[in-house]
Amino acid sequence: MDGGILREGENLEDLQINNLQIIQKKDGFRYGSDAVMLSNYVKILPNSRVADLGTGTGIIPLLLSAKTKAGHITGIEIQPDMAEMAERSVMLNHLEDRIEIVQGDFLEAVNWFGKGSFDAIVTNPPYTKPGGGLLNPLSGKAISRHEIYCTLDQLVLVSSKLLKHHGRFFMIHRPERLVDIFYTMRINKIEPKSIRLIHPSRGKPANLVLIYGLKNGNPQVTVEEPLYVYQS
Repeated sequence: MDGGILREGENLEDLQINNLQIIQKKDGFRYGSDAVMLSNYVKILPNSRVADLGTGTGIIPLLLSAKTKAGHITGIEIQPDMAEMAERSVMLNHLEDRIEIVQGDFLEAVNWFGKGSFDAIVTNPPYTKPGGGLLNPLSGKAISRHEIYCTLDQLVLVSSKLLKHHGRFFMIHRPERLVDIFYTMRINKIEPKSIRLIHPSRGKPANLVLIYGLKNGNPQVTVEEPLYVYQS
């Protein structure tokens, strides 16, 4: 029962964990496997305060509520309709005590929460640089996939400001951006600590990479065992 919480053009999807459900638009942006893989990769301490930058449908906060012992998760989303929908998903799952959805530009988050206010930052950002690739005519999808509102440099800078000393940073991105990612993480005092390359299947090049960084960490990065989405 959705209790009338659905709007026209929306449906419910079972997340197959802790009886969680998420509201999604039938024809708009829908979460993908990258968000699920990122949530599996996140390792945080109990009672951590976590922020998901660019939360979209709210998929990552919902999954983290089930997969971690995070004390509180804040999802920040610039698109008002997406933020409102994510908030309804939180209400649907009765997680208001653990998850807060904030509508606005996360580049302003330091002004809202203060420096060093989070133990961990999680983000599944747009992968495509400005001017790279064709823009999707559906603006919601374009914002989710292209650096329209936020560049990689801006994302890492604000993450560094929001993180406490030795706060943890988790991101999924494209392997071809790794040099840029490592560079901007290091100059913003988030030291890359480990990566895990994701391959569609064995014998195929990696098309995604999971990244873990530590605020003010020591230089040393571990390359973890590859992840194959399809084993055949």
